[in-house]
Amino acid sequence: MVPSAVVTLDTLPLTPNGKLDRKALPAPAAPTTAPAGREPSSPAERVLAGLFRDLLRLPDVPLDQGFFALGGDSIASIRLVSRAAEAGVVISPRDVFEQQTVAGLAAVARGPVAAGGSEREGEHEEGEVEDGGAGALPLTPVMRWLLERGGPIDRLSQSVLLTVPAGAGLPRLTEALQAVIDHHAMLRARLTPAAELDVSPVGRVRAADLLDRRDVAGTGDLSGAGTGDLREAVAEESERVLGLLDPAAGVMLRAVWFDAGPDRPGRLLLVVHHLSVDGVSWRILVPDLEAAWAAVAQGRVPKLPPVGTSFRRWSGLLGEEARRPARMAEADLWHRTLAAPRTPLGARPLDPARDTAATTRSLRLTLPSDVTGPLLTTVPSAFGTGTQDVLLTGLALALAGRQGSPHVLVDVEGHGREELAPGLDLSRTVGWFTSLYPVHIGLEGIDLAEALAGGPAAETAVRRVGERLRQLPDHGIGFGLLRHLNPDTAHRLAEPPAPGIGFNYLGRFTAPDGSGTTPWTFAPESSSLGAGSDPGLAAAHALDVNAVVHDSDTGPCLVGDWSWSEGVLTATEVHALADGWRAALTALVSRAEGSSGGGPETLALSQDELDELAAGLDA
Repeated sequence: MVPSAVVTLDTLPLTPNGKLDRKALPAPAAPTTAPAGREPSSPAERVLAGLFRDLLRLPDVPLDQGFFALGGDSIASIRLVSRAAEAGVVISPRDVFEQQTVAGLAAVARGPVAAGGSEREGEHEEGEVEDGGAGALPLTPVMRWLLERGGPIDRLSQSVLLTVPAGAGLPRLTEALQAVIDHHAMLRARLTPAAELDVSPVGRVRAADLLDRRDVAGTGDLSGAGTGDLREAVAEESERVLGLLDPAAGVMLRAVWFDAGPDRPGRLLLVVHHLSVDGVSWRILVPDLEAAWAAVAQGRVPKLPPVGTSFRRWSGLLGEEARRPARMAEADLWHRTLAAPRTPLGARPLDPARDTAATTRSLRLTLPSDVTGPLLTTVPSAFGTGTQDVLLTGLALALAGRQGSPHVLVDVEGHGREELAPGLDLSRTVGWFTSLYPVHIGLEGIDLAEALAGGPAAETAVRRVGERLRQLPDHGIGFGLLRHLNPDTAHRLAEPPAPGIGFNYLGRFTAPDGSGTTPWTFAPESSSLGAGSDPGLAAAHALDVNAVVHDSDTGPCLVGDWSWSEGVLTATEVHALADGWRAALTALVSRAEGSSGGGPETLALSQDELDELAAGLDA
């Protein structure tokens, strides 16, 4: 978070004990902003305002309101950077966090459409790919974590089902898919016996060998929710192609075109192994496939926007970063986190031999738009934090309330696309970048009943969680580096047991198109897709919570998927936790909407951080 107002003082007021006297701090004046309702005045502002409107599904975009206050998150910011670059406005994820507003971003933007039409010296060129991403590359921390879990991984994948134009045509779809495979190196990767990945040169992997056709012309009307026959066909083909994935043989992708005939929109199933893709990657692949198909349909050769930093270069940089002295100094922080007090979750510890994907059960909890909307905007803005922090606070309150302990230890997933070196551009790089790091949340001194009732304790809890997450360097990416890539620190960090709970916020996605007729949107039969996991793969946690926001014409809805090992937890216990999460999030919304507002947003700092600031200024 970045403060929107700064007050300059000669000295900071201190208490008699030498601590910062918060009450004596002057209130910041409201920041000077662009005139209310001002229209974009430059090409860059017009491009950025349009992207804000599209990505955040807003009718109007004030030029002086921040991306995150309007409902954006770190994952959406990556998409903003990528789409802005395609439109000729070059910004970085760091710019989004520092500037946040349309006006601020336009002022620092580079590129042909930006003011001055220039790039910052030495920034864009260093991020260009010189090798195309082909060749051997070391496994990243999350890939090593996967292999350590134990069990088969051939089916571990992510899938999407898209509506495609009527009569899309197998030759045209094949040519479009080939363009995407050639453009994104990790779709051509192979897992070698030496436990590394090897990316084949362009042209080596043939789309024609990976794309099949299924005739569904006789399945009746495909509009709306689709027919039972089509759903059955999707389920059958999904299960079939999942069994064809083979990372050791370099089969990282399979696709099926469901041909509904020349007059009706069909479906396209894409299944990609998790070693080659993550949630952010689909925000790149789907638009690229649409653009490639459109070019082919018009008789043109597809020309996709360039990829910046290759995944091969990125994975190599991670190994170097893991041995950097400043990064190695984090080891004590992570060891303390893993050694923090925790309450055992469930009837027994997780057993990788017994607790597998086959013994995992799940439930889905959906929050309505009147709760989800404030969780994306009002609550983060009121408490000076992000949406992920808010959702994690709700989970911590639910767990603490059920377990009767103020200590919660959670494995948190992040998108992992951090700017670890100057010139990196990962906004259009496809691959599995996910970071995984432990977070200890201490709720000591917080009245849980008051927090769940939307009282002042709710605000205290969310601010404490936000403060804890801000204390983690580079959004926690260092834990995986030291745990998996540095032999000098790996053993010590492997000694404590991993957290029993996993949490992942995937950001915002457009919900499946209910009509089933809009090309290149998620199809209404998406729920028929098979499980992208091998039955024998060991469970990662006793309980996993995956949250995503589905945007639709009726508003955003938060969807929480809760998965648990049935030998460790019962369905009754998990239902109670999920209900507690819902209650906690609703309480946070109530507290935020009832709190006084109108002042400038300020950066929330801990007392220790403010004391350090005071000491530094007084020196």
